[in-house]
Amino acid sequence: MIRGKKVRLYPTPEQENLFWQFAGTARHIYNFTLNRQIENRKAGGKFISDGEIRKEITQLKKTDKYKWLKEISNNVPKQAVKDCCNAYKRFFNKQAKIPKFKSRKKSKPSFYNDSSKLKVEKNKVWLEKIGWIKIAENIIPISPYKYTNPRIIFDGKYWYISIGLKKDFEKIELSQEVIGIDLGIKMLAVCSNGMKSKNINKTKIVKKLEKRLRRLQRKISNKYEMNKNGKEYAKTSNIIKLEKQIRLLFRKLANIRLNHIHQETTKIVKIKPSKIVMETLNIKGMMKNKYLAKAVQNQCLYEFKRQIKYKCENYRIEFVEANRWFASSKICSKCKNKKPILSLSERIYKCEECGLEIDRDLNASINLSNYKVS
Repeated sequence: MIRGKKVRLYPTPEQENLFWQFAGTARHIYNFTLNRQIENRKAGGKFISDGEIRKEITQLKKTDKYKWLKEISNNVPKQAVKDCCNAYKRFFNKQAKIPKFKSRKKSKPSFYNDSSKLKVEKNKVWLEKIGWIKIAENIIPISPYKYTNPRIIFDGKYWYISIGLKKDFEKIELSQEVIGIDLGIKMLAVCSNGMKSKNINKTKIVKKLEKRLRRLQRKISNKYEMNKNGKEYAKTSNIIKLEKQIRLLFRKLANIRLNHIHQETTKIVKIKPSKIVMETLNIKGMMKNKYLAKAVQNQCLYEFKRQIKYKCENYRIEFVEANRWFASSKICSKCKNKKPILSLSERIYKCEECGLEIDRDLNASINLSNYKVS
């Protein structure tokens, strides 16, 4: 099993400048490759392999316009070409939407470092054409060790190295308990054994940050209107400062939500059940409801499922996704009677057959724990 490690880097100002050059090169070559594929497709040509595009880039290095590529590690443009070609292949296989060009303002700066040329020692890592860089923690095994897909990423405030490490499965004795998990908006998750995970977005700290975010967004919107010149906006120093504050607030909120999901999923997995059953959520369909879209987005339901899934693999717990059309909320967990209609406003499930009164989310989670794959 490959587990990811993400560690903060402490580059010098000179090294940070190189980080930006490498990340800019990766973005430029990705866009160059995507443009070649799109233009070739319009002309009726077949898919261009990444090997052919790499040869083109090698020839471009000899020109005056692209001579700056010689200063960059050779593996950065190579991997950018490969990433773009893989994204284009997924589009043709109908596994994803057509890839988009990476924007200098909106895309996350990142680049690849060759795993064979990565060296790790105590409190530092060595990157190709950059040198030794201090790291925050000693959680990466020291060389010689096989590393997978090392990436250097900027999250809006700090630089990190993300790396994959091979890890053996842990041998853990599991109980015979089966846990059903119902995800929602009022509560993040309700388990069939009575465990509940709160909605972090309703806590005081998150509400305070969101209020501050709205205030800054109104402020920057007014400043844009003040500096409007026809259809264009003049970006002043104050606007740049406000944009940075907003970006850091979004980062802080995302980190709070991610940390909360990590804590809650770990609590569930550490019970060591033999099986975990979750419902299959139609997230795209839920996002179409304009009244619930923001709440669904902030709950990060897909991230919850992703984390439960890989943590189950680590503990060798069986993970099952119930059929999308399995009516877990409408079925009575006691007598199995199914209600034809159950509105979202009905928070207490009342069975007309056996008289059972139970929280609808707990009722759904119990039904999920009894789910059998047909």
